[in-house]
Amino acid sequence: MDKNFAIFDMDGTLVDSMPYWKNLSPEYLSSKGISDIPKDILEKITPMTVKESSRFFVEQFGLDATPETVADEIHAMMGIHYIEDIPIREGVEEYLEKLKARGVKMCVASATVEPLMDACLTRLGVRHYFEFTLSCDTVGAGKNSPLVYLTAAERLGAKPEETAVYEDSCFAAATAKNAGFYLCGVYDPVSDAHWEELKALSHEAIAHW
Repeated sequence: MDKNFAIFDMDGTLVDSMPYWKNLSPEYLSSKGISDIPKDILEKITPMTVKESSRFFVEQFGLDATPETVADEIHAMMGIHYIEDIPIREGVEEYLEKLKARGVKMCVASATVEPLMDACLTRLGVRHYFEFTLSCDTVGAGKNSPLVYLTAAERLGAKPEETAVYEDSCFAAATAKNAGFYLCGVYDPVSDAHWEELKALSHEAIAHW
């Protein structure tokens, strides 16, 4: 990667959090007495922000709660993991150090809210590599929209063509590429079934950090 700017996804890219997210929906819905949970629930909510998925849960399952309350409860459940035990992916810190040594300006753009991103990345000792973190909730759109990437690039002082986006998700990767960014597809074992598709989309594929 020879760009001067870089935008990193967090979940599944920098940190190994996708197994936690994969289990969260069934865990949360079960705690609300919902037993008939569709097998494709994760696939349905992955493109959404937490606020959007919370609204989906309320409408789909008739929860006696507001979307805001559900979002707060989901953040609280995941917050424990971000603060205590989600690990960094092997090789990430070394990769970031190489980019920093080259003078690359970096940030993180994620569906996760900024306080949890900051807490997790600080605990793992890599928050200082990034100029800022930016949540899809903050910009008001999930990664099926390029808004979070465009906003992040603007804050970095960069144009899309000057900026690499690192993503492990095919739908988010396609969004970034279609918006004119240089796409680095990152392998995540949780998304193994889509790796070949992600490689085909990417300008550069990273099988191991």
